[in-house]
Amino acid sequence: MQVLYQRCAAVDIGKDVIAVAVRLPGDGPDGRQTMKRTFKTFYGVLAEAARWLTSLGVTHVAMEATGIYSMPVYHALIEHGDFGQVLVCNAGHVKNVPGRKTDLAGADWLVHLLECGLLAGSFIPPAEIKAARDVFRYRTKVAQQRVSEIARLGNVLQDAGIKIDSVASSIATKSGRAMIEAAKGKMRSKIPDLSMALEGRFGDHHALMCRLHLDHIDHLEAMIARLEAQIEAMMQPFRAQRDLLATIPGIGQLAAAGVICEIGVSVREFFDTDARLASWTGLCPGNHESAGRRRSGRRRHGNEHIQSLLVECAWSAARHDGYLKSLYHRHVMKWGGYRSPLAKKKAIIVVAHAMIVIIWHVLATGQPYDELGADYFTSRLDPERETRRLIAKLEALGHTVSLQPAAA
Repeated sequence: MQVLYQRCAAVDIGKDVIAVAVRLPGDGPDGRQTMKRTFKTFYGVLAEAARWLTSLGVTHVAMEATGIYSMPVYHALIEHGDFGQVLVCNAGHVKNVPGRKTDLAGADWLVHLLECGLLAGSFIPPAEIKAARDVFRYRTKVAQQRVSEIARLGNVLQDAGIKIDSVASSIATKSGRAMIEAAKGKMRSKIPDLSMALEGRFGDHHALMCRLHLDHIDHLEAMIARLEAQIEAMMQPFRAQRDLLATIPGIGQLAAAGVICEIGVSVREFFDTDARLASWTGLCPGNHESAGRRRSGRRRHGNEHIQSLLVECAWSAARHDGYLKSLYHRHVMKWGGYRSPLAKKKAIIVVAHAMIVIIWHVLATGQPYDELGADYFTSRLDPERETRRLIAKLEALGHTVSLQPAAA
C-alpha cells in the first residue's frame, strides 16, 4: 500500500504502561524502519514521550480509544508535542489479527494502518465543551440517584403499610413529602383517604430509614442545583446556539445545553452531513448487506448519552402539535397502532432521529427551527393518486367501487 505519512506513531494504551511504535524512513526491506518503546503512564513520563516523538519528526499519532485511560495520553500529546494530527480511533475499527495480541504488537499494527491512511479519528470535543460535558453527565447521574433514592423511600413506606402514593401523585412532590411528616395544603381535601393511607405498622426503624432517605434526597437536590448553576455558567459562550436549539419542540434550555455538551456547536467541522451525525449518535438504521441480501438493520451503539436525552425530548415533542407529533403518529400507525408498546418505541426512535437531523441544520445554518406544520404529510398527498390507491384497496377486499360526481 502507498505510504501517506512518512513519520508517524501509534500508541497502545494500558492503565500503567503505554507501548509506542514509530514508523520512519530507514533501511528496512520496504525502505522503512520501526522503533518501539514503552512508557509509564505518569503524566510527566507521557510528556517525555510526546517530546521524544516530536524529536523524531513525527507528524501523525494514533491511539485506540480505551475510555478514560486514553484521555491523559491524548492531552499529553496535544500539550507537549508538535503534531499535525492526533487520532483517537474506535477500538472496533483497529482490531489486530487473533493470536498477535501484545501491547507492542498492537502498537505496531496500528502504526502500519496509520501510515497508509486507513484510520479515522473519533470526535474529541474542544476543551470547554469537554468540561461542560463532564459536569452535565455528572448532573444526569445525580438525578438518576435521586430517582433511585425516592424509590427506596417508597419501598420503606410500603413495607410499613403506608400508602401515600395511592393518595398523592408521587411521594417526591411537596405534598407527598409533607404527608410523610404531616398533612398539608390541597391534600386536606383528601383527609379521609389520607387517614387510611397513613395507617400502618410504622416502627422506629422505619422512621430512621425515612429520615435518612429524605436527608439524602435533600443532599442530591442541592447537588443538582449546584451542577445546574455551573452548567448555566459554562453555557454563556454558547448562549446563542442554545437559544436556537430551544426553538425545536421538546427541547428546553437544559436539554439544549446537554446537546451542546455532547456534539459541540461547530457541527460542520466534525460532521460534514446530518447523516454522519445521526450515524454517530446511533439513531439511524444500521447497514448489514451480504451477497445481495440486506440483513438486520439494528442500530449501532453510538453515543448513549445523547440517545437517551433525545429520546426523552422526543416523547415531549410527540405531545406538541406540529410536524414531529404527526411523524410520531404516522409511524405508530404504520407499526401496529397505539395499543402496541413496540410500535410506540420504534416510532419515538424515528422522532429522535428526525430531531438530531433538525439539530444539525439549526446549528449548521444558525437559523431557528422552521415548523413544517401538523398537516405536512397530508398536504403533500396527490388527491388523484390517493383516490386510486383507496379504490385498489377496496377492490382487493372484494368490493365494487363506482364514483359519482358530487352534487352542485
